[in-house]
Amino acid sequence: MKDQLIKSWQRIFLDCPGDMDWWTRKMNLMKKRDAEIIKISGYIRCYRYFHVPDYICQVEYFLHLAYLIRQYNHYYMEEEIVPIRADFDDGQITNQTMMIPRPARKSPSLMSPDPSPQNDPVSSRRFHYDRRKAVQYAERWWNDYNPAFRNFEVDCTNYVSQCMLAGNAPMRGYPNRSRGWWYKHDNWSYSWSVAHALRWYLSSSEQGLTAREVDKANQLSPGDVICYDFEGDGKWNHNTIVVARDANGEPLVNAHTVNSRHRYWSYEDSHAWTPECQYKFFKIGE
Repeated sequence: MKDQLIKSWQRIFLDCPGDMDWWTRKMNLMKKRDAEIIKISGYIRCYRYFHVPDYICQVEYFLHLAYLIRQYNHYYMEEEIVPIRADFDDGQITNQTMMIPRPARKSPSLMSPDPSPQNDPVSSRRFHYDRRKAVQYAERWWNDYNPAFRNFEVDCTNYVSQCMLAGNAPMRGYPNRSRGWWYKHDNWSYSWSVAHALRWYLSSSEQGLTAREVDKANQLSPGDVICYDFEGDGKWNHNTIVVARDANGEPLVNAHTVNSRHRYWSYEDSHAWTPECQYKFFKIGE
């Protein structure tokens, strides 16, 4: 069975990549960046089986893909973990679907910035953001989950928040979930775990964890944050943390949900991306 799954993905890459919209977009993005994929490797980890009498009818598995990318004389490795469900009929694969969790519908309470920051003497002090520690944390946990924190089905913002906390970003607002940015006693603010809420928090906070919005991605440094509204409808769906730069000085990011490492910041090769995608670029601690 695992051999069949591996061969099915080999066919996608070797026989008919042009039939896959996401793969076509990935190739176009590489061309635009003057980059090329020179090697693809990967492995499969099955984690759930659905049985009917006598044979398996459905399998859920993780596909770990690693791309060796050359850009001019610069080489780096991009990785992603894709969750997939495969359907079988009489022992043969009939369909494969990527299982991308969808964020919860937008809540009216998350539409506006934190209306009244609290006068917390600890959080009001200026802080030094340790970008190196934030990036070290992002690299350590990009494909794993720190047991000290809750693991969410849509985990991108929780992961980015943990990275910023590792970089010495101060929390404030406990125990009010609609105020500040915090995680304590297995409870958390909306801005800690919800992409839309963190985007507005970073735009408005004047104490504790603060950020400055810039116009272009290449103005960001490792440890900074990018927010994504994939459909351009005003709902912010996703957050990533910058961990490196490519040969053109453009950010490479890590993320959770579809766990990714050193992915190009624009996400044009993502299944969630649309041409209407909007971005916000935040320099943390400024």
